[in-house]
Amino acid sequence: MQRIILTLGILALVWAAPQDMSSGDLDSVLEQIFGKPAQKATTENSVGNKNQPSTIVPPVKKTDETTSTACKTDDGLDGECVHYYLCNSNNSIITDGVGVIDIRVQGDKCASYLDVCCIPPDTRTPDNPITPPPEKQPQRDGCGWRNPDGVGFRTKGDNDNEAKFGEFPWMVAILNVNYVDPRIEPVNDNDPDGQKLNVYVGGGSLIHPSVVLTAAHYVAVSKTLRVRAGEWDTQTTKEIYSYQDRDVSSTVVHKDFNKNNLFYDIALLFLASPLEMAPNVGIVCLPPPRELVRGGTPCLASGWGKDKFGKEGRYQVILKRVELPVVERRQCQTALRNTRLGHFFELHSSFMCAGGGPNRDTCKGDGGSPLVCPIEGEKNRYMQSGIVAWGIGCGDDGTPGVYVDVSNLRNWIDDKIAGKGFDPKIYTA
Repeated sequence: MQRIILTLGILALVWAAPQDMSSGDLDSVLEQIFGKPAQKATTENSVGNKNQPSTIVPPVKKTDETTSTACKTDDGLDGECVHYYLCNSNNSIITDGVGVIDIRVQGDKCASYLDVCCIPPDTRTPDNPITPPPEKQPQRDGCGWRNPDGVGFRTKGDNDNEAKFGEFPWMVAILNVNYVDPRIEPVNDNDPDGQKLNVYVGGGSLIHPSVVLTAAHYVAVSKTLRVRAGEWDTQTTKEIYSYQDRDVSSTVVHKDFNKNNLFYDIALLFLASPLEMAPNVGIVCLPPPRELVRGGTPCLASGWGKDKFGKEGRYQVILKRVELPVVERRQCQTALRNTRLGHFFELHSSFMCAGGGPNRDTCKGDGGSPLVCPIEGEKNRYMQSGIVAWGIGCGDDGTPGVYVDVSNLRNWIDDKIAGKGFDPKIYTA
């Protein structure tokens, strides 16, 4: 059975930053404190050449919406390839969405899985797309609403933990702007030049139209950041709802953040202009101060990280998700003491734990991404309990992953948000 891992964990692509952050590398820190691990652990925790920072990203050139390619329909009729939301006949597939898209099928008629072969009389213009009807569910005021079936279209063929389009509307990608490095590993090998303007740094979550919550260990030294909200498939711009980019005007890092042990690994990114709320862009709720999530609670992590450790691992094109149970603090500390951290290891109060199941864990590649847990009594509504921070291994031996405990730092978040003139009630369930 294929190994199920979402690659999110500790180092969050710190090598994509223009400044040297080797001193903040968790493996280096742990080695300094506890000595070198065994060879097996070294291999499992290696991301490969540190001189080869990774990117993911979307700066895919916008295609001309008016161009088309000739094709044949299933009935043998002459048609043209258009985006799925520009074809009337595509809308007839189901009644509660634009269409059913198989994300695994490249298509024998059209080059993109988001295009359909449409008979010309059924083709709409780009300024008159088919839009899905209002969702059949209760009033959705406030934060934290997940879209488990996606928005705008349905997908099938998502058998490898791919998230639905718009499933986690608070998920953002953090980019380093205009950083050019010839050593960068491109996501799209066929378009290496297109990946150097927006270098993928890591993940984050939207807690206010103007504020992103993330980990401190990589944004602390980055000077020119941008966030991308509403992203899903990083190699296409054909979704009915587009992503939104905003520059970061200022970064606030916790005053007690320690790059050597990652205590208080939390930061806020304040945007130059607010994001517009949309079906694929929304705000996550935050838990009340010091409210513990019960052990065993099934939570969800999401990100675009690598599918495996090492140089052979590839960053994901489509956003992925994985379900992880919260691990009670004492149980987590015991598990961590059984690793190379040793029997005297103390789990700091700024951390919480989740995961540890066989082959289901967050791994290296996308620190700062959210771990969200369900809000009791409200279906499909979530609060962000954790921020992907670090771990030992990756779901190999039952060791949980370690996350920033958002509830323990909620007062700090509120203070910084209010200090900028924003209302913390916006992310309160």
